[in-house]
Amino acid sequence: MLTMNKNFDKSLGFAIHDVARLLRVSFDRQAATTGLTRAQWSVMAYLRRNDGVQQKTLAKLMDITPITLARHLDRLEVDAWIERRDDPNDRRAKRVFLNPNAGPMLEIMSKHGQTVLAQATQGISAEDEAMFMKVLLQIRANLCTANSGQDSEPSV
Repeated sequence: MLTMNKNFDKSLGFAIHDVARLLRVSFDRQAATTGLTRAQWSVMAYLRRNDGVQQKTLAKLMDITPITLARHLDRLEVDAWIERRDDPNDRRAKRVFLNPNAGPMLEIMSKHGQTVLAQATQGISAEDEAMFMKVLLQIRANLCTANSGQDSEPSV
């Protein structure tokens, strides 16, 4: 195991980045048998909250380029997890929808996420977890305010 420099242990930015990385690694291990990449799962998770959204809006929500999103959507469409439909209000736009057969996969992926979260929060009281979320959301709000007008809205 690597030993960390004590200055890194006290760096909020480094800690947040490292925890996010470890959460991704843990989730990838849990989801390895599903056949979906983390990026594909992420697209489906965003669609679960925003089904029928325009493709360009989805790219913005996910903070990825439209061409990157298009590649993920191409694969998800081939595998019948999603479908793209013409936007009835804008001939140039496409809307993205989850296919009904995505429901069971979303449940599987959600269970994997719950497993990783349980591992990550082991030994942390509900009160401490609630306080951590309160602080983290305040940090996010502060950064969004500081970056207002620069497409820095939090993802949905």
